[in-house]
Amino acid sequence: MIHSTRFTCVLDTCVVYPIDIRDLLLWFAHFDLYRPKWSQTIFDELYTVMIKKGMPDEKAKEQIQRINAAFPDALVNNYEELIATLCLPDKRDCHVLAAAIKSDANLIVTNNLKDFDNEYLSRFGLCAKNADDFITDTIDLNTELAKEAFTTMVAHRSNPSLDEYQVLDILRNRGLINSANYLHSLI
Repeated sequence: MIHSTRFTCVLDTCVVYPIDIRDLLLWFAHFDLYRPKWSQTIFDELYTVMIKKGMPDEKAKEQIQRINAAFPDALVNNYEELIATLCLPDKRDCHVLAAAIKSDANLIVTNNLKDFDNEYLSRFGLCAKNADDFITDTIDLNTELAKEAFTTMVAHRSNPSLDEYQVLDILRNRGLINSANYLHSLI
């Protein structure tokens, strides 16, 4: 079994919303395929997106609370002072890099790669990958455990209850084409 919970990733807001990508990422973390990290700022952004998408206030707060409760060591603190020292194309993304530096992360998982230049990130021992590449790499490192995480996620899914192939289609529609195809080849 090849995997390491020492491999730490900061999950940007754009990969924790939509819910389908978040679920797969969090089930992989639950199965110790990697260790997730995030900041309060990332979850403040998540809350704002949920509200803009029409989610009731209490439900949005409850979902964020449940995520934090499931991974109590994931919340990065005391990263704020680093933000002003960082230089990214979009200054509003510096909090993500600051959280990654503070948590000694290996990777930033974001679908907003244009604002996370890997040459600049390498100065901090970091790089960025999109969710599809990260998930595909994670599956490749431990196919059996990744398959188990995926099938467990599907089994726990309700409202609506879907089979593995339906969930894979949803993941493809969310941009996880390579990940979904890889998982499809395993079932």
